[in-house]
Order: sequence, then C-alpha cells, then structure tokens
Amino acid sequence: MDVIIAKHAGVCFGVKRAIDLAFTAARNYRNHVYTIGPLIHNPQVVKQLREAGVIVKEGIEDIAEGTVIFRSHGVPRHLAEKAREKGLQIVDATCPFVKRAHGFARFLSRKGYLVIVVGDQSHPEVKSLKSYVEGEAMVVSSPGELADWAGRRKVGVVAQTTQSLEKFREIVAICLEKAREVRVYNTICDATALRQREALDLAHKVDCIIVIGGHKSANTKRLAEICRRILGDTYHVERVEELNSSWFSGKGRIGVVGGASTPGWVIEEVVKGLRRMVSQGS
Repeated sequence: MDVIIAKHAGVCFGVKRAIDLAFTAARNYRNHVYTIGPLIHNPQVVKQLREAGVIVKEGIEDIAEGTVIFRSHGVPRHLAEKAREKGLQIVDATCPFVKRAHGFARFLSRKGYLVIVVGDQSHPEVKSLKSYVEGEAMVVSSPGELADWAGRRKVGVVAQTTQSLEKFREIVAICLEKAREVRVYNTICDATALRQREALDLAHKVDCIIVIGGHKSANTKRLAEICRRILGDTYHVERVEELNSSWFSGKGRIGVVGGASTPGWVIEEVVKGLRRMVSQGS
C-alpha cells in the first residue's frame, strides 16, 4: 500500500509568520500576553502557545494590560482601535494576504461600490474584512444566496482568502449578470489555491484521502470538501487518534493533504499512525 503526501501539505507563510511572532512575544514579554480568539485554527498550536504563556481571550474588554497579538485572520477595525486606546502593546500577526484584502475592500467602498465579500459570515477573517468596508457590504457564502438579489449598479467583489476559486467564479458570474459595473479583486491567497489544486489532483489518483487539520479551520474544511466531490472516501482528522483502520481496508493508495494551518509535526504524527495502522492490518 502506498501513502502519497501532497507536496505543499502544512503551514503556509502567513500562518508560520503568526506562530513565530506569537512565540517571540511570549519570550520577550513573559507575562500578560494574549490573543483575541485563537491565533490560528489549530488546537495543538494553541495549546503550545498557552503553555508558553499566550492566553486566548474572547474580547478586548477581557484584557486590562500587557500585550495583545492580533490573530492571523485579522481583527475587526474597532477592536484594533480599542487596543490602542487602552495602551496595550500590539503584535500584529495578521496575514499579509488578509491585510491586502482589507485594502481592496476599503478602496472599493470609498469608490462607491457595494462590496460583496465571498466568504463565511461567522468566520473571524470575514468579520475583520467586513469592518474595513466604509459603506455597504454583503457577505455571500454560496451562489444560491444571490438567486433573488435584484443587483446593483456598481458592485465590487473580494473573497475570504481561504475560499474556493470555483465558488468565487460562480458568484462573480452572477454579479456580472445583475450589475452594470463589476470590479473584482481575487483575494484568495496563493497558498490556498495551490493546496486546493494539489488536493484535487491527488483525489483523482488515490483510493482514500486523509485531510489533516483543525476541525474549525476553514481552509482545511475546504480541502476536505474539494476532495469529497471526487472521492467519497475522504476523511478529515485533527489528530492521529481519530484514524480508523476500517477506512483503509482494501485500499491500494492513500493520499494525505494538510491544511495551511496544520504544522508539519502534526502531519508527521498522523502519517506515522496511518502507516502503523496499515502495516498491522496487512
């Protein structure tokens, strides 16, 4: 039985940068280091950060003093302003690709466009992105949500960085039908698009695929969705303990992909467990 690991499985540049900044802050500031919400959607890394002294808080009102790390997804603009007003030391770990999307959203709104954000309404990145729109904004998670939309004269479109390109294109196509003027910025990050292409290609070549990453990670869930469209035997796991030997019965080739917020050591643990399970069952 072959185990094939996607070439670009594991953390992207933006996530690695956020993790490095957070551990550096923990070493430099020692006490009272916080994030508003988890730094990234990977519980193993959040646990390591907690052990290093970085504590997750729900809101800026829960932080009286010390250092606050802005998570990789970004924080809503009013929270960033509140942190400055409180005199907190700020470490901005917002992914540069997310910041780029902020800039485009602000630009479009200032030019009078209705800004359509392709993304998940409840995701922290989308909440952050929407806060930089200075006019009207809509969050759309699927083409069907625009079925009864009357359209507008001027529409600008941006995307949550972890969205699928296919969905983005479908929503843009509807906007082109319903608006007189459409301005589009593809803000899906390169790392996301690359991992999605590799996952799709791998799903065509294997009998079973394991997608590794946090269950709350949008980019990892998207990889699982993409693979599952091609291959029903697609399984999303967060930890090695979640593997089930029955998944691999009669399978000749097993593919492994990892989300952009999944550390290499987590992928290695799962792959070792997978190989051990397969060898015991052979």
